[in-house]
Amino acid sequence: MDEDVSLMIPGPTFLHPRVLRAMSKPLMPHREKWFSDLFVEQGERMKKVYQTKNDLFIFSGSGTSSMDAAVSNIMRPGDKVLCLVSGKFSERFTEIVEAHGGIPVVLNFEWGSALDPEKVKEALTPDIKAVTMVHNESSTGVRNAVKPVSDIVGDSTAALIVDCISSMGGDDIRVDEWGIDLCISGSQKCLAVPPGLSFLSVSEKAWDIINKRPGYCYYLNVRKYKEDKYQAPYTQSITLTYALKEALDILFEEGLPQRIERHKRLAEITRSGLKKLGLTIFPKSEDICSRTVTAFNAPDHKSEKDIRDTLKSEYNIVIAGGQAHLKGKIMRIGHMGNCKERDIITTLACLEKALK
Repeated sequence: MDEDVSLMIPGPTFLHPRVLRAMSKPLMPHREKWFSDLFVEQGERMKKVYQTKNDLFIFSGSGTSSMDAAVSNIMRPGDKVLCLVSGKFSERFTEIVEAHGGIPVVLNFEWGSALDPEKVKEALTPDIKAVTMVHNESSTGVRNAVKPVSDIVGDSTAALIVDCISSMGGDDIRVDEWGIDLCISGSQKCLAVPPGLSFLSVSEKAWDIINKRPGYCYYLNVRKYKEDKYQAPYTQSITLTYALKEALDILFEEGLPQRIERHKRLAEITRSGLKKLGLTIFPKSEDICSRTVTAFNAPDHKSEKDIRDTLKSEYNIVIAGGQAHLKGKIMRIGHMGNCKERDIITTLACLEKALK
């Protein structure tokens, strides 16, 4: 693939030159105080992005590792977990629960629609140990409201697990205000760091559940991370920590509110441009559309594969297709991280040519 390819997908995203330069620094012993201080500092800075005072841990692994950590630390074999499924990534939670011997209680919603809090309220029984949901379902381009769900779960003994992998750092996520017990994010989306780091915040309610039960997982055991003076009991990703520091420098130089507003504006420009091309947005209504990825229906006159192949071969632009039963039916444009208006305008102009 050409080096100047434009990654207009829902992650990984293209990297700022400063991040690339930071990754070229020499490695150092990961238990040296200098590096340990650097590592701990990035966890504290991520708390500002999360808008939380809860404990926050950094794992060497993709976003799915934090999904695994959230589930495996909070439940035990035989426990019931209410999984709110409205896309491919919320569906992944059911697989993780099953992998750890839990019983997923699946509450399905039509892909392209938002979660219905009233149905969650009806499904939440006293024997449910946790509730899982995705804030920004990048497989469908839907942005789910967390607060109405957390208001329901907060009155129960269950812990609320929220996947914010494709929205953290690009959308306004208020972990403490929204009452998220375990909040998950990853490095390769809005933070614009290469894949390989994930983040997990843990609330006091979640700690109460975790500490009353025997340890179940090993590498992703949050109790070990909390006890270790280096904030990571195992080898950290040194190069990616350099990248994370530089990416967070860039984020705070821009300003978190300004970064959130930029992502919102890019999403509006993308939807407006697609509609001018005669294409329709996939989510049921625009008020539930994601601010970091836009999903739209493929046109009737040409296959989505042909369109994406043309964009890639003729213009070095890569956009994403659909997943599962949406494969061949929708396409997705990512507008996150370092993406700018010119990237969207260029993509839309080339898409217009590819459609013809």
